[in-house]
Order: sequence, then structure tokens, then C-alpha cells
Amino acid sequence: MFRQLLLLAGLLLLLPGCQTANMNKRNETPSTPIPAIHLPTLTDNAMGAPHIVKLKNGMTILIKEDDRFPLVNVRLYVHAGSAYETPEIAGISHQLEHMVFKGTDKRAPGETAREIESVGGSLNAATSFDYTVYYVEVPEDQWQLGMDVVTDMAFNQTINSTELENEKKVVLEELERGEDTPSSKLFKTLQSMVWKDSSYEWPIIGYRETVSSFTRNDIKDYIATHYQPQSMLLTVVGKVNPDQILAEADKLLGSLKNTRSYIPPEPLPIPETGNGPRVVEMSGKWNKVYMGAAFPIPHSASAKIPGLEMLAQLMGGDDTSRLYRSFKYDKQLVDDISVSPLSLERGGMLYIHAILDADKVETFWAELNTELANFDPADFTDREIERARLNLENSLFLAKETLSGLAGKVGYFQFFDGGEQAERNYLFALSQVDRDEMKDLFDEYVRPDQLALAVLVPEGSGVSAETLTAITNDKWPARNSHKELLTAASATEPTTIALPGGSKLMLLPDDTLPYTAMSMYWTGGDGELTREQQGLAALTATALTRGTTNMSATEMQDFLSDHAASLGSTAGRNVFAVEAKFPTRFTDKVLPVFADTLTAPAFSETEVKRSKQDQIADIKQSEDRPLGLAFRNLFPFLYKTGPYALLHTGTPESVDNFDTKDIIRFWSRQSMQPFTLAVCGQFDQAAIEGFANKIAKSLTAPTGEYTFSTPEWGQEREADLHLPDRNQAHILMTFPTPGKIDLETSAKLELLQAALSGQSGLLFRDLRDKQGLAYTVTAMLWQSRNTGFMALYIGTGPDKVEQSLNGFRTVLADLAANPLPKEELDRAGNILTGDYYQEHQSLLSRSRQAASLSARGFDPDYETIVIERAKTVTAEEIQALVAEYLTPDKAYIMKVTP
Repeated sequence: MFRQLLLLAGLLLLLPGCQTANMNKRNETPSTPIPAIHLPTLTDNAMGAPHIVKLKNGMTILIKEDDRFPLVNVRLYVHAGSAYETPEIAGISHQLEHMVFKGTDKRAPGETAREIESVGGSLNAATSFDYTVYYVEVPEDQWQLGMDVVTDMAFNQTINSTELENEKKVVLEELERGEDTPSSKLFKTLQSMVWKDSSYEWPIIGYRETVSSFTRNDIKDYIATHYQPQSMLLTVVGKVNPDQILAEADKLLGSLKNTRSYIPPEPLPIPETGNGPRVVEMSGKWNKVYMGAAFPIPHSASAKIPGLEMLAQLMGGDDTSRLYRSFKYDKQLVDDISVSPLSLERGGMLYIHAILDADKVETFWAELNTELANFDPADFTDREIERARLNLENSLFLAKETLSGLAGKVGYFQFFDGGEQAERNYLFALSQVDRDEMKDLFDEYVRPDQLALAVLVPEGSGVSAETLTAITNDKWPARNSHKELLTAASATEPTTIALPGGSKLMLLPDDTLPYTAMSMYWTGGDGELTREQQGLAALTATALTRGTTNMSATEMQDFLSDHAASLGSTAGRNVFAVEAKFPTRFTDKVLPVFADTLTAPAFSETEVKRSKQDQIADIKQSEDRPLGLAFRNLFPFLYKTGPYALLHTGTPESVDNFDTKDIIRFWSRQSMQPFTLAVCGQFDQAAIEGFANKIAKSLTAPTGEYTFSTPEWGQEREADLHLPDRNQAHILMTFPTPGKIDLETSAKLELLQAALSGQSGLLFRDLRDKQGLAYTVTAMLWQSRNTGFMALYIGTGPDKVEQSLNGFRTVLADLAANPLPKEELDRAGNILTGDYYQEHQSLLSRSRQAASLSARGFDPDYETIVIERAKTVTAEEIQALVAEYLTPDKAYIMKVTP
């Protein structure tokens, strides 16, 4: 990769106006930023660890001590590069970089360089797509001068109109030089093809027309827009005192103000269906043919970048790589060939570059397309893979060899990835890249329909775009890649698909992360049991995912770990569920295991025994905890009939008496029910539909519609449980309510529960803040389809039981007698909305919600409908609700006391 870095860095250096390339290794998990503070003392930090502080204006300061050399490197990064421009001012970032050397408010043209060079230092600036950086390197005793010069260059440019006109001519000459350089011309052409209609489309240097049109006001407006302290990073690396550096930074920069907001750029979408191959042929007075082939890849923070860099290294990263050995040495068709990944803040490209003779072009292009059409990373040897991994790591570490390299690396990581943790994340991800991941990445991104090819050919060579296009169409036909499957049949909006046997598939696309979450719900669970079988549904759920006929329990654990996947099963009062979550690229690996779990579970004697032991242990542990004991016994206390009257996990005796045959019989009966499968995230729709149809045909059978019973409530109104040697009493005052089927009442109950609970809720304010009765006091709402309850809970001293119960009664009586103020209703409505979205952020929580609601006969949007209705509930409706359902004569009281 070191050679690869040099090659691509050299390529970009030849691009007009670009002195730096974004080639640091990055990953998507940032380190936790240190909170912003004003002027702290940092000398207690460990030597070598970077000191990272935000000034009050939001500017980040990074200080890293390094005493290897008597030098200090100072850099200022600004989120202002060509990607922050519009087509009308293309190239203005680069023009500004030139102008900072043409005078500031305190230094005349040329004086900046003279001051730095006269003390033995050096200075420069660079413009890239995503940022501009100003930097100096000075002797250690000149660090103040270095900081002053860098900040002066960035914030005090004069932008003299005469100097601007002169420097525009210099930039235009630079642009002309770039047109004379094959690699620069190739890359500029590919930019406009791969990143069309984005701000990466134009060259960093801009166009002749835009450069010629710049005025002083244009540049000043650009500075005012983008040079905001909150979007900048100052790094100081070398033999320094951190406290002195921070004090100087605050003096120079702390008074700067933000005048505009900074909105981080959005990643560029990669077209799901490309319109390639696209070929541009440009003839000229060249001696050789220069070919550049590019494929769009994700942005630099994508988790896929380590795998893509490994793939590129193996394909064409150095002289030992596959394409280099094949086409340079074995077939002698090229003078040089390389493969390089370029990853930027918003997007990237995988770039294949070749130099060859004109009479070899058609042969080379045909053989290269044949190679790509049949490319399989499984062919890479262990030695090749480890060599590539070592070289990628080596290229990262070599950046630390010089102070300038170290400063650039730590600065870049901090500016774009949140700090040094990103480097550790990258190295870890790199260590996990395997052949399967590389194959998935190759199939997803290296495709003929995504190919953009630019070719520079000698005049009269006979090479044509039409011929090259025809060769690709012939030798490398489009294939059903992972991405194409997504494109061809994937839903972009939530979709429900009917399956055989009355089952259904719900698709909830979300492209935010490359993960797939699957939730499969059946009606049943405890509802399929008799009282003698209580605990069997929970036991089956535990045993179900502990191995299949093709995979032992430990093999399944290893498989899930190897693929960063999860697979689990749960049973409820009226439902049974199996869920999985995994990186989308492992779909073809995980789905067969999921299918085997459903259709061929092992239920081995050993694992059944372990499952029983685990469930009995859980029962005993719950009975050691006051709240565990309360909730374990709450349902049998409240309900007289139906699955609600059962002990969900059974008794130790009942669980111990179950055997494998009991589990198999239950699973056979349960799995034959129609199911709802909800899939959320990124997914291969064709694969998911095939899986769902296969399972529906294998499992479902006519079993009759499941009946949600309306249970009878218990006759006893009080239950006293005891746990000796405990310090607190726990009280649940519970009131029967309708189930979810009554949407209107549900909305009112949800709002009431929100008003009562939380640290700013009515119960907390009265029983804790005013009366000091408890550490915890709250309200809970539980609802099934046909039944439900609201419970008021408090944990208090044993001597305060009656006072607590009276406190509950007083709060409820006040609610019935007096309308809630509007601010209380608004607070409760906001809590409902906030809690809902906080609890439904993960992919699995959303697939679970959809499958669970649908299996029980509700619209997938039921909960949001309830919340919207709850926001319209009036104070009078709350009064009527409390009077109807939450009166003392309807309460069930359970106490757990010492």
C-alpha cells in the first residue's frame, strides 16, 4: 500500500491546485470528544496522548507532544475545499490558498515566507476536495511565530485586487500545466463522470472561466461563509508545553466569532443501477496510451473502506499484486498497472490506472475485462492476504516517521474521524477482512454498469470508445450482483407481501447502515399452553437457537460471532418470536442458519438440559429480588383465566419435568401458525422473499385462527409477599383497563401514564419530592389485545406502606377532581413522542414493533396513531378516564415486604 499511496498522492499532486490527497486510513467510529472548556490545565495528561480541547467558540485544538526532534509543526484545517464550492465559483478555495501568501493585515507580500524561512522553518498550504490546510514547521523555540503565522494566513488575508489579478494568471498557468499531464487529464475526466452533478465534479483548480472571473469580494464572501471557528481544527505537534500552546491558541483564536452555522456534508449516494460502461476517448500528441477506469465507492467514514483497501492492494497495490504480476510480468501487455482506492468525505472511487502501447490496447482491455468478470478473491492465498494486510498497516505507521507526517495524520483523523481511536478502529477492521467480505465488496462495487473509463491515445492510433465499450459488453456482461439484486426488486417504501398459508412479509427499508434486522412473530406463546405446561413456551424459546441438525450449539455461537450476527428467540403471553440481526453482506450466510433454526432445530438432550438449568436458575434469581418476585407473581394474581394467569417461566418443578418430546411437540404446533416476518434496514429483497416463501411453505399448515381471550380478573384484591432480611417494601397498586383494541382509551391511558411517571411526573413530585417517601415511584401501562392494566409502583420503607398507598389515592382523587393544566398535558405528550423515538431507533426495535403489532392484528402505525391521538386528549377526558378506571374500589394491591 505504500507504493499505492505514493502513486495516488503523485497523481493528485499533478492535479492543478491540489497539493494533498485524503489518503489517511479511517473508520466510522469516532472517539468520544472531550467537552468544550475555556482554558484548562493539561499537564496531567499522559505523555504522547493528544490533548484535545474546544475553545468557547467551538474551534478544536489538538496538541501532541513529540520530543524526537527540536521542531514544532503547526497546522490549521478548515472545512473549505472544492466540494464546498458552487459551479459558479469553482476553484475559489485554491485561489484563496494562493492569496494567503500575498499579504495579510500585518505582513506584506512575501514577508510571511521570509519570516518563517529566516528562522530555519518552512511553510505551505494545500487545498483538497474537502478541506484547506495551512501549515508551518519551525524550530521549537519559534513555536509562537509558527502559530502566529498560520493564524495570520488564515484570518487576516488582505486580498489585494492587484495581487489577485497577478495570481489568477499564475493559477491559469498551473491549470494549463495540468492539461499537459496525462494522469491529471485522466483524473479530471473521471471526476466529471463518476461524480457528475455533485461538488466533486469539477477540478480543485476550477475552470478557466471561473478563475478568470474571481473578484476580491467573491473571495471575501467565501471566507465569511466557510471560515467559521466551529468548523476548524488547529493542531500543534512537536516539542511543546501543552499549557503554553493552549493559552496562545486562546489568545490568537478565542475571540473569533461564528457568524454562520456549519452543517456537515451528506455522503453522496452511489447509483444503484449504473449506466455504464461509459467510455471517453481523447486523442492527442501522446507517445503512450493512458487508461483510467473508475468505479464509485463509499465515503471515507464507511465501514467498507478497510475491505476495499485490502481488495485494491491485492488487485494492484504493488509489484506483487495480482494484476501487476499478470499484465506487467507474465503477459507483458502494460508498462504499469495499479489499483488505488480514493476515499473522500462524501464519496470515493476505486481507480485502475494503466500505461501501455497503442497496439496492445484491445488485447489488454479484453483480457482485463475477462479477468474482472471471473475475479474471485477466494483465489488469493493466505500469504498474499497477510502480505497485503502488513503493507497496509505499514503505510499507516510510516506516516509517523516524520513530524510533518505525524501532524498530518493525527490532524486528519481528528478533523474527519473524531480522533486517534479511528486509527485503532481501522486496524481492527483491517485485521478482520477476509475473502468473503472482499468478494461481497467486489460484487457490489466493481461492476461493468458502474464503469467509467477515460483513455488518452496517440493521434491515429485507431483506438476508439466504441470498440472498448463493445469489448466490455462482450467480455464482462452484467451479473446479478448483491447491489443489482437490491436495485432490481428492493422496496424503497414500507411494503407488505402476502406469503403462503396466511403469513406475511413486511419490508421496512433503511439505508442508513449496512445491516439487516429480521423479526418473525407468531401468535401463540403461552396461549398454546395448559396450566400444567406453564413455562414450556419460554423453555422452547431458549432451546430453539441452541443448535440445528447441521450445526452444534458451539458451532452456532462461533458462526454468529464470526459474522457479527445475533439470533435469538422469545415467548410472550400471546406471541412467539425469533429474531436476527447481521451485516447485510452476510445475508447469504445467515439466512440458511436462520432457516435451519426454524425447520431443523436440534433440541439435543444436552442443550435441552442446559436450557432447563438456565430457566430454573432465572426463576430462583428473580425470586431473590423483590421486584422480580412481584412481577413474576403479578399476572397470576391479577388474572384468573387465559395465558395471563400462568407463571410465564413456570415453576422449578414443572420445568424440570419437561423433556425433549414436550419441546418438539410444542414447537411443531407453534411453528405451524401463520407468521409475520418484518425486515428492517438494508436488505437483498430477492433473498429475503425467497427465504420467507420457503419458510412459509415448509412450516405453515391449517391450524385454525388463534383466539385472543378476554380473561377473567381475579377475585382477591390484595396479595402480600415476603422476602426476609430485605430493607424496603415494594408496592404495586394496579387497575384493570381495556386492551389495545380500544384505541381511544389506549391514547388516554398512554397520556395519563406519561403525566404520572418520570422525575417530573405527578407521582414523583408528590410522593418523593414533597413527602420523601421513596427513591423510585412511577406508573406503568401494560396492554395486550383484549386486556391491560395500569400500575402505580413505589419502593419505600416498610413503615411507610400505608402512607404510600394513601399518597397514590390522593394523587388519583386530585386527577379526578381537578383538570390537568395545559402545561402538564403538553409535557406528557412530548414525553410520549420522545420516548417512542428513543426506543425505536435501532433496526431490530423497528422490525420487532412491526411484526409484533401485525401478528396481533394491528396496523404497523398503531403506536404513532395512538400518540397523535394522545396529544389531543383534553383535561376533561383524563378526569373521566380516572373516574372510570382508577378508583380505589377497582385496585389490586400487591406488596412485597421484609
